Amino acid sequence: MRRIERSRYAALPEDRWPLTIPAVAALLRDGVDLGPATIVVGENGAGKSTIIEAVAMAFGLSQEGGSTGARHSTRATESPLHEDLTLVRGAGASRWGYFLRAETMHGLFSYLEDHPASSGGDAGGLHDEPDFHRLSHGESFIGMLATRRFDGDGFFVMDEPEAGLSFSAQLSLVASLAEAVAAPGRQVLVATHSPIVASLPGARILQLDESGIHEVAWEDLDVVEHYRRYLESPGRYLRHLLD
Repeated sequence: MRRIERSRYAALPEDRWPLTIPAVAALLRDGVDLGPATIVVGENGAGKSTIIEAVAMAFGLSQEGGSTGARHSTRATESPLHEDLTLVRGAGASRWGYFLRAETMHGLFSYLEDHPASSGGDAGGLHDEPDFHRLSHGESFIGMLATRRFDGDGFFVMDEPEAGLSFSAQLSLVASLAEAVAAPGRQVLVATHSPIVASLPGARILQLDESGIHEVAWEDLDVVEHYRRYLESPGRYLRHLLD
């Protein structure tokens, strides 16, 4: 995947949500180029999940997670943004992908258990697959990355994968992502609040804010600065917030 841009058939009125979110408006106005690894960061409400979900759906993935062809869905809550996006593929790019989002993982695991051999290319029925519902949230996420779903070429989209992960588990996630993008046929797009996940080596980092979308170096991210100041002096940082 080389680029995300507005479809020539786009019909979403510009005064309607989610185009009222500055980052979404910027995406449709200017488009976004993707690297082998692209990290999206920003405050709550900045549009991270809205954009990530729309990109996943435009690629042909379920809004609630799973692989290309899987149709796991419980309740339609997604925006129509995916209908206004065009994904520009590179020559020979794989059409297979996988979407993981923290808030719907429980339902995805139930879907995989109920469809062990018919998950739309979801590698269902793997004999070495973990019993996800017996694991903690963090263990199940790392266990998912360890399955053969993530061994091949494809486009891997993740929404806030750090939710429920300890410090060491986040480091394991970064190591897994770094290993994934080392292969030329794999590409990852991740939305996160975590400065650890955002430190993925070689990733292009896009910060979403009230003025749009900006490419930012890791050390210049707002979230990195806030964590740095807090860890240097938690008491002083909290007093500043409470004053």
